[in-house]
Amino acid sequence: MDGRPHLRGAAAGTYLGRRVSHAEIIALIAALVVASQTHRSLLLEFAVSGPTSSQLQPSPPPTDRTAPPDERRRRLSRPVAFASLAVVFVLFMAASSAPSPLYVVYQQEWHFSATTLTTVFAVYVLGMIGALLVLGALSDHLGRRPVLLSAIALEAVSMVLFLTAGSVGLLLTARFIQGIATGTAMTTLGAALSDLNPAHAPHRAGLVTGTAPTFGLGLGALGCGLLVEYGPHPTRLVYVLLLLALVVAGALLSALPETSLRRPGAARSLQPRLRIAPHLRADLLSLVPILIANWALGGLYLSLGPSVAAGLFGLSNHVVGGLVVTLLTGPAFLTALALRGWPVGRTLAVSAMLLLAGTAVALTGVEAHSLTGAALGTAIAGIGFGGSALASFGTLARIARPAERSELFSVAFVISYLAFSIPAVIAGIAATHAGLKDTFVTYAATVAALCALALLAQRLRMSRVPATPGVPQA
Repeated sequence: MDGRPHLRGAAAGTYLGRRVSHAEIIALIAALVVASQTHRSLLLEFAVSGPTSSQLQPSPPPTDRTAPPDERRRRLSRPVAFASLAVVFVLFMAASSAPSPLYVVYQQEWHFSATTLTTVFAVYVLGMIGALLVLGALSDHLGRRPVLLSAIALEAVSMVLFLTAGSVGLLLTARFIQGIATGTAMTTLGAALSDLNPAHAPHRAGLVTGTAPTFGLGLGALGCGLLVEYGPHPTRLVYVLLLLALVVAGALLSALPETSLRRPGAARSLQPRLRIAPHLRADLLSLVPILIANWALGGLYLSLGPSVAAGLFGLSNHVVGGLVVTLLTGPAFLTALALRGWPVGRTLAVSAMLLLAGTAVALTGVEAHSLTGAALGTAIAGIGFGGSALASFGTLARIARPAERSELFSVAFVISYLAFSIPAVIAGIAATHAGLKDTFVTYAATVAALCALALLAQRLRMSRVPATPGVPQA
């Protein structure tokens, strides 16, 4: 492929001397998770002997005031901890998009269909949404640090499985575990960032939560595209680098100051449900249309963007495939930084209009076979993408109390990733039967309609809410 015969010759299954059985995979996962959780995590909930009433009282969080002196010296300061969480957030999102440029390589080596490729995409989101539903509120009971360390351990397991993958089955397993790890990390990272928010910038957590996904997705796709095109061992090197980064992230998170009070109810919190406090429902409902439009657009580009570049415009270079994603997420990230001082209402309204305009321009460019038009529309839509993510997650970070944050972020992420995945999976199947161009055009038109609906919903919401001074995101 692209003049690189070593991508064709070596089958992925020859990377190691033997294949990893599913029993070994399960055992490895269980060992890592149990090891990360053994220290005082679930004893209050799962002890065989009946706990006393004093044992059931939530213990205070191990902050600098309550931890022993030696432990306090090992803990990160709040500013360093906040910055570390932001970097780890970007790392998880970069890892989630890194396999995308490799799917073409896997497909050629293992000769599987587009439907199988769609399944690989879907199983990641299935694992992520499952984690959001089951584990979304766990850090509100056990603390942020043990849940984040468990997510790091699971993500490391997925990287090892990607390295050893010699079949579609193992690739599916790796992607599913990665989805669980990412879903667990995202909601906990959002809550932990809100906990550590600096007093002088009360909306900075929302800024990071809104920009880290876009920056990380673009970084992972572009970085992997460069490694696939120009680096050695293109189907392995990216996972080695990510595994090393996860080791560093684990070391940082082990020194994270605990910010969430441990309290009973961890076992009950594992029951799958979507629940938010009644006083938060109206605000979240007003954000649902923009969340759906925003992440449906992201799913369009991550699933079909590189294929459109190669199939409709003849751009087969792997770097171009990564650039397609970056052309959306790069402006999104820069926009979120630029608009962080804008009032939330204005940001949402302008972002919805730009999402609509950019999607329409990109759609026109594809119809007219104009690469310039398609690229320009993508960049404009990216501006709307970044502003929408900033205002949406900035609002969520501001309105929730500490004990409500994990659950609220779980609901928001479930909505976002259902919009991200379900239309993209349908589009992947449709592209096999109806053709890539017709599928892209139909998908883009649907996203444009969702953008118009989001703009209408915001205007109706603003007309019903009494005018108040604008509140900046950061």
